[in-house]
Amino acid sequence: MDLEAYLASFDGEPGYLDWAAFGPLSPSVRSEVHADAELLGSGRRAGIDLIGEHVLEARELLAELLGADAEQVALQPSTTAGLMQAIYGLAGGLMLSRGEFPSLTVTATRAAAALGSIDLQWLEPENGFVTPELVREALTGDTRAVAVSLVDFRTGYRADLTALRDVIGDRLLIVDAMQGFGAVEADYAAADVVCGNGYKWLRAGRGTGFAWFGERALERIAPVLSGWAGVDGDLPVDLVPQPTASAQAFTVSRPDHLAVARLATALRDVRDVGIDYIDAELSERSRDVIFFADRYEVPVLTPREPERRGGIVTLAPAVQDVGPLAASLANHGITVTVRSGLVRVAPHVGTGADTLRLFGDALAAFSSARVW
Repeated sequence: MDLEAYLASFDGEPGYLDWAAFGPLSPSVRSEVHADAELLGSGRRAGIDLIGEHVLEARELLAELLGADAEQVALQPSTTAGLMQAIYGLAGGLMLSRGEFPSLTVTATRAAAALGSIDLQWLEPENGFVTPELVREALTGDTRAVAVSLVDFRTGYRADLTALRDVIGDRLLIVDAMQGFGAVEADYAAADVVCGNGYKWLRAGRGTGFAWFGERALERIAPVLSGWAGVDGDLPVDLVPQPTASAQAFTVSRPDHLAVARLATALRDVRDVGIDYIDAELSERSRDVIFFADRYEVPVLTPREPERRGGIVTLAPAVQDVGPLAASLANHGITVTVRSGLVRVAPHVGTGADTLRLFGDALAAFSSARVW
């Protein structure tokens, strides 16, 4: 699939600017679902086994996009499940921002309370930006790991993984890549754990999570939540073997093969187009959103530098303007996320001129009715 075909695959109705919440399934994913469902409905062993082959395919594609080895990739039901596998196996100081998505904050809090071996070191970043400078100032001799989102879910700030690695040294770097994987380029080699899911930017639907564990992570993180699928060999009966030495130790049970097929299909599309092209195109779309916000004097919280933002553009209107702005967007057929006084606008590479026109019209109508 080339870039032109990829752009044309965004076949939804105009007005959708909420890709950071959910990515409508791509045509190739929808086709794969129908074909695989028919095979699984046949009752033939050959068809069932064929669908099962998507597991290795998905892991290999993930490894290719991460620049890693497939043995280090474990399929998960969600991003949160992968983060739980990583965090519950930690010991010592874990540094993270209070403003992170609950997949990190709730998991860290529950793990610390249950195990008693984790010391939470909370950051209070301005605007939610977890910068290398902030982390450097907060590090202590007890810090053993730092957890951060690749792209902040509220502001769209893109973390500098390379700089964070330079700052933290050989401490573990755990990355929630939910809002960036498949949409932006990143130095995943700087991380030790990367967790994500395919139901947003990859357009693969829910249940398509994954976790990558680098060598340092495999050495230092205990597979506390390891299930029967995390052992070498086949079904372990009449004995309980030790967890395998690979990242498969960080799994509980076998994955949903239909979900894995959706993930593999979406990953193949991204691989064929190239994440560098997707990143560049998405940067243009977010720039378009910022252009309209500036034109109608709606404050933007998201960084202006392309390398410091992902696909999310967060508008921060005055308190009295949040309701009218949200209403104008809805009245013009625009779908966004409004939360905590912020308006999160998330285009994708296939967001067309018709959608951007509707967005501009909505902001124009809001601006004309605004009382200064």
